[in-house]
Amino acid sequence: MTAPHPQVRRRARERALQFLFGLDFTRAPWQDAIEGFWRTYPARPNVKTYAETLIRGVFDNLDTLDRQIDAALQRWTPGRVGRIERCLLRIALFEMRYAPDVPDKVAINEALEIAKRYAWDEAPRFINGVLDRLRVPDE
Repeated sequence: MTAPHPQVRRRARERALQFLFGLDFTRAPWQDAIEGFWRTYPARPNVKTYAETLIRGVFDNLDTLDRQIDAALQRWTPGRVGRIERCLLRIALFEMRYAPDVPDKVAINEALEIAKRYAWDEAPRFINGVLDRLRVPDE
């Protein structure tokens, strides 16, 4: 099976961000909210499939991801991290730790590109610093 086109994954990451961000406010179980999300924000099947992989992965590993992110913050308390930035960090770190077909550099670059579109101006620099500290050095 071939890997999805990079644009498919970009769209899936954006949909995952939108879903995770919205759920951050409602705190509803993600499984209860996902179908309503897709009705409101329809997507092609391959986008939907990868977005759900990311969403499920983030929720299945949420405590571990958040602990690692919080440990990598420098001069920031966890409460200062914006919701969009935290969601992007979770998605990228999930890919870095649990998606062997996504190189760390790709996960980081994707998070930066999406941050440029959805987050505050300094977010890409902040996200890059945190994810770079979490990146496993090339062997």
